Amino acid sequence: MLSALIAGAAGAVCGVLSGFGIGGGSLLMVWMTALLGMEQKAAQGVNLLYFLPTAAAAILFHAKNRLIAWRAVLPAALAGCATAALGAFIAVGMEMSLLQKLFGGFLLLVGLEEIILKGILQK
Repeated sequence: MLSALIAGAAGAVCGVLSGFGIGGGSLLMVWMTALLGMEQKAAQGVNLLYFLPTAAAAILFHAKNRLIAWRAVLPAALAGCATAALGAFIAVGMEMSLLQKLFGGFLLLVGLEEIILKGILQK
């Protein structure tokens, strides 16, 4: 029972971030791998399935408020689908330790970009 409550809480926090368009899936990945000890490839699968309904829910509100640049959707979606398929193909054959290091490095770079570059650009 407790794990279902914790999973629900993590889903709620990540859902808020997804609604903001921030990418709650990244936090969900950290939660599943670091705190639950889930294998990264399994966590990726959960994250991908989690993304579908949360994105659909957020799209409704963003579309209603006319916050979607529809001319950018098709080219971005096509490029995203192609590179997601390529990335999944590569990730499935990759050693777990390398995959974890690459994901951790990505999170560090994103965090540094948020702290350093956005702080400098906003001054």
